[in-house]
Amino acid sequence: MTRVYYREAVGALLVFDVTRASTFEAVLKWKDDLDSKVTLNHGRPVPAVLLANKSDQLASYSPKLDTFCRENGFVAWFETSAKENKNIEEAVNCLVEHILNNEQNPGADREPSPMVLSGYSHSHRDFNFQCPSCPKF
Repeated sequence: MTRVYYREAVGALLVFDVTRASTFEAVLKWKDDLDSKVTLNHGRPVPAVLLANKSDQLASYSPKLDTFCRENGFVAWFETSAKENKNIEEAVNCLVEHILNNEQNPGADREPSPMVLSGYSHSHRDFNFQCPSCPKF
């Protein structure tokens, strides 16, 4: 049934709840399912951004998620809070940048560059990004 939902997808946001470990454990299942059922025209997987939601309730996942995303093909990850509207727009903007980059450079041989989060602050723009496809804030 998921193939129907993924049809013609050009990007994905995968979300887990930082207060429920089982949702993080399911992320790889969803990512594998996505990658097995939809690819871009040039054969690469659709860009996927991982969202660690409810970050207002728990400590940072930063060290663990940097490695996890690099090893599992996510183009970026964000600590988000839907309740506080934290990093939602930034995550979507990053995904759109990757989607547009794929459409503008469909035959690019390079793998998508994973976003590495280099710092955290309490400003409106919470992260300093090192991602060639995403805008620098």
